[in-house]
Amino acid sequence: MPDRVIAPLPPQPRLWLGSIEFSAFEPRNGRMQRYTQHRAALAFGYAGDYVSGTLHARQAQPLQRHLSAEQSLRETLLSLGFKVATRQSKALPESAGEPFELPSEAAWLRFVLNDLPHLREQGWQIICADDFAFDLTPVDDWYAQVVETPERDWFDLELGIVVNGERLSLLPILLNLLRTHPELLNSAHLAKRRDDEQILVPIPHPHAPRKTLQIALPYGRLKPVLATLGDFYLREPGETTVRLASPDAARLNALLELPLTWEGGDRVRALGERLRDIRTQAVTTPEGLKATLRPYQLEGLSWMQALRELDVGGILADDMGLGKTLQTLAHLLTEKNAGRLDRPAMVVMPTSLIPNWQDEAERFAPQLRVLALQGIGRRQYFDKLADYDLLLTTYALLPKDLDHLKHLPLHVLILDEAQYIKSPTSKAAQAARQLEARQRLCLSGTPLENHLGELWSLFHFLLPGWLGDNKAFNRDYRVPIERQGDEERLQHLNARIKPFLLRRTKEQVATELPAKTEMIHWVDLTEAQRDVYETMRLAMDKKVRNEISRKGVARSQIIILEALLKLRQVCCDLRLVKSEAAGPSRSANSGKLNSLLEMLEELLAEGRRVLLFSQFTSMLSLIGEELQQRGIDYALLTGDTRDRRAPVADFQSGRLQIFLISLKAGGVGLNLTAADTVIHYDPWWNPAAEQQATDRAYRIGQEKPVFVYKLITRGTVEEKIQQLQQEKSALAAGVLDGRQAGDWKLEDDDIDALLAPLPGRRHPPKSG
Repeated sequence: MPDRVIAPLPPQPRLWLGSIEFSAFEPRNGRMQRYTQHRAALAFGYAGDYVSGTLHARQAQPLQRHLSAEQSLRETLLSLGFKVATRQSKALPESAGEPFELPSEAAWLRFVLNDLPHLREQGWQIICADDFAFDLTPVDDWYAQVVETPERDWFDLELGIVVNGERLSLLPILLNLLRTHPELLNSAHLAKRRDDEQILVPIPHPHAPRKTLQIALPYGRLKPVLATLGDFYLREPGETTVRLASPDAARLNALLELPLTWEGGDRVRALGERLRDIRTQAVTTPEGLKATLRPYQLEGLSWMQALRELDVGGILADDMGLGKTLQTLAHLLTEKNAGRLDRPAMVVMPTSLIPNWQDEAERFAPQLRVLALQGIGRRQYFDKLADYDLLLTTYALLPKDLDHLKHLPLHVLILDEAQYIKSPTSKAAQAARQLEARQRLCLSGTPLENHLGELWSLFHFLLPGWLGDNKAFNRDYRVPIERQGDEERLQHLNARIKPFLLRRTKEQVATELPAKTEMIHWVDLTEAQRDVYETMRLAMDKKVRNEISRKGVARSQIIILEALLKLRQVCCDLRLVKSEAAGPSRSANSGKLNSLLEMLEELLAEGRRVLLFSQFTSMLSLIGEELQQRGIDYALLTGDTRDRRAPVADFQSGRLQIFLISLKAGGVGLNLTAADTVIHYDPWWNPAAEQQATDRAYRIGQEKPVFVYKLITRGTVEEKIQQLQQEKSALAAGVLDGRQAGDWKLEDDDIDALLAPLPGRRHPPKSG
């Protein structure tokens, strides 16, 4: 009977881990595909000899194997998610042991990070082959290095990790990672990941360029880094630092909670925290202000003061009627009381607002020395401008007076109704950017009317270069948001502009305002109008199609707008259309005008006070003629009105019940709280213009409910414009209020709808 050696101890488990890359034909796409295969091999050690199954690597003498103990070790692997590998693999030699595999890369990473340390603690021998893809090198530390410039206009930020004592910038590491995992820039995708989950990241070996090390980065640290700086990681490789403009210091706030070793940047980090808390600074009403500021107006004053302390500008985007002028005067008076108004402040505005600013400055802040630069006589003051606290000028005069004004140091430069510089190439916008001021502010209830390029133009004035040049802004924001509906980019833009844009709606802050009720009043065309509409529509449809076929939709805007204009005029009154199709009649032939006159008869009988807006001054003339024939007096305000105060006074005093106003002339600068009814005779695509007009009545000081009527001809281009309006409003709301952006592109389908033939129906569409 041969001698048998009995092992005094249970077997020692040995786990050998390896990977192999190989190419294989992929039938689905007909190409060779690159694959990586991972294996674990389990063997059992007895006094230095390792065996597995019926094979053993080295056996000097017979062994007494503990089969139950071996099975228990196999079951340990199975409990960790391993399965017996049935397919052959060259990831490990056959002599390594019994082959096992895991179902996915993520499972392998979880095993290496979470389970492998416990196996080591339990005495398992772990061998990693040189090519094992999950042989992780630990990350010793994370660091953030900030280098500031003396000018304080920008700073360089490097985020990095320390591996084996070597500092490695994260910028090129994450750039490579995003190329293979672009979903990491999607915040919704990131939010689904637990903070303790990790992702495998290959990095170059610092001393062996052809080799790579494997590290694991936790999602808990990647989330704030990618959310804060993800757009910079899309840039070309080669850089190790990110250059940020000072206003972007607020981006650092998301990183402050991470366990980072910070080097430098104390001022920048403090600036970021101040921008985060910019609305919480306590201020008091300045001494000498002849008004009681409401809480939200005090917040606006606090915000402007904080911006001034931080040497940045901003947009006060409160709704019309919430007192943007008063808040700005309070800001200027605070500066004067503190002795900082040692240079003049200047407000640039539409011409019609000069009297409003003069009146409010005299009423609320009489201590301010105010000079209005108007008319030929303004030139005599050019040598004395420094003697005044507040200079008032207009967008029309600023380019003409630029040679005299651009060398004048200003304390604060304010653009009222700042949407006037929404085109960055306009003379007014170019002139405003050349003025020198310690602080720049924009006032506008509608900083974004049509597209994001208008918002860029305002920030190009406020913080030049901060949102990149126009081309970069279009690439990074306009195209993804407006054309692709990219919510990620919208949220990113909202986060960046949030400290510098203060917007409050009436619903949010002015609880003392009465309710506003908006209604659509549907109108039918007369038969004559229907005939002319169809004739005109067919002609314009052909003209538009020909233009689009030659130039494309984007370059055919003028022809499209011309077609819409003519169809809208037909909807208003045939006398607006200068064409043979309308016929020679000068008599009223308008279903809308007839309906309006019926409405007015009822409204006036109820004692209502009415503002009636139209974009066409010629339409207001026709309405005026009808009112005169009925013995009804009215006030009138158009671009040709010289004395704006007289008709306003006549209406506000109660002498006249109806005020006819052209949309362009009456969109700003009027306070008509005597009105309780607003009628929009002809709708247009720009909801902001209509809203501004409505806000002439629906503003602070109004004590009655306000009813807003929109007269819309059924089945016509006006009904389609209503849908366009809603989409435009969705875009503005998405950026200004942080809500979702609307998909409002003007596509071929939109043009088809706008130029569609009149329907044959006789019942009104559903409103609502």
